[in-house]
Amino acid sequence: MNAYWPAELVEGPVTLRPIRLRDQRLWRDVNRRNRDWLRPWEATVPPPLPGTPPTRRPTFRQMVRHLRAEAHAGRMLPFVIEYEGRLCGQITVAGITWGSMRSGHIGYWVDQDVAGRGVMPTAVALTVDHCFRRVGLHRIEVCIRPENTPSRRVVEKLGFRDEGLRPRYLHIDGAWRDHLVFALTAEEVPEGLLARWRSLWHSQK
Repeated sequence: MNAYWPAELVEGPVTLRPIRLRDQRLWRDVNRRNRDWLRPWEATVPPPLPGTPPTRRPTFRQMVRHLRAEAHAGRMLPFVIEYEGRLCGQITVAGITWGSMRSGHIGYWVDQDVAGRGVMPTAVALTVDHCFRRVGLHRIEVCIRPENTPSRRVVEKLGFRDEGLRPRYLHIDGAWRDHLVFALTAEEVPEGLLARWRSLWHSQK
């Protein structure tokens, strides 16, 4: 494995760890309970071109094996999120590019039952610090549908820069959807993103 993977990142009741095959039952339970909450923001597969077979969604086992292979190759960091020891979501750094770019983008989802408790900002801050300080990336993007107010609040709280709109950027919930692009570079958080979030979180209590 890479020097920076597998990794376990912890801040208070929030833990990020690699996704495992044995997470299947808990992962499916959380997804099932949150189906309506997550559906408007989940990636979907576009219709196939004429004469080509439809693309099937992978099984959980296939998904985990793919994520592990991509992590081993240095192209992805796939974490599950635990809150107080219970699996409650997922955060993945994908599209990792090396060379002169050294960037990646973050996608995430969380159980509605723990929304508003600081879980997702903490998870994003932990992930960004790991990417900048341990992995050696320089830039992190988060792309969010304009209508996804809870997700936008996460990056806005953390101080991500709004870089504008990407029209019809991703196939989400059955159609090509516009996304807003938010980004950070390592120079913008010399103190670490987690330190920034701790200060803000404590000031709100």
